[in-house]
Amino acid sequence: MTIKEGWRGRFFEDFQEGDVYPHPLGRTITTTDNIWFTLLTQNTAPIHFDHHYSAQTEFGKPLVDSTLTLALVTGQSVTDISQNVFANLGWDEVTLPNPLFEGDTLYSQSEVLSKRESKSRSNIGIVTVRTTGFKQDGTVVITFKRTLMVYKKGHEPKIARLQPKMPEPIVPPEAG
Repeated sequence: MTIKEGWRGRFFEDFQEGDVYPHPLGRTITTTDNIWFTLLTQNTAPIHFDHHYSAQTEFGKPLVDSTLTLALVTGQSVTDISQNVFANLGWDEVTLPNPLFEGDTLYSQSEVLSKRESKSRSNIGIVTVRTTGFKQDGTVVITFKRTLMVYKKGHEPKIARLQPKMPEPIVPPEAG
């Protein structure tokens, strides 16, 4: 049996300016997602959790909490952008050009804008990306720049790669 290592994400050396990474997973936003996230973060704007109130707005239905949109799109990008992150340095230029609604499916992609060596840590590089989140019809609902520190190859913390202990086969007692 040959063990094949799974995707470990990109390291600093793997990023090139201009590269675009379409992130592999989409996520349909449910009413429960929107209400729980809104209330968990103590956002009291009823447009996110009160359907009767929201029906009276120009949208006619609840808007997805914008910080949920930011969190989901950031999460979607992890497999391609920050699987090997040392630290996030910031989100800049966050824009929300169109609304996202319950029932919409959110997709995203990121473009590498710049990369440079860290001046203070030889095992780290700094990468800036522009991430775009869009719904199922291609309408952009969020864009932002994100700057992060990413480990160089061979300098990341090691993840335990344990091998399972296979149980001994159960031998039934002999019929007597």
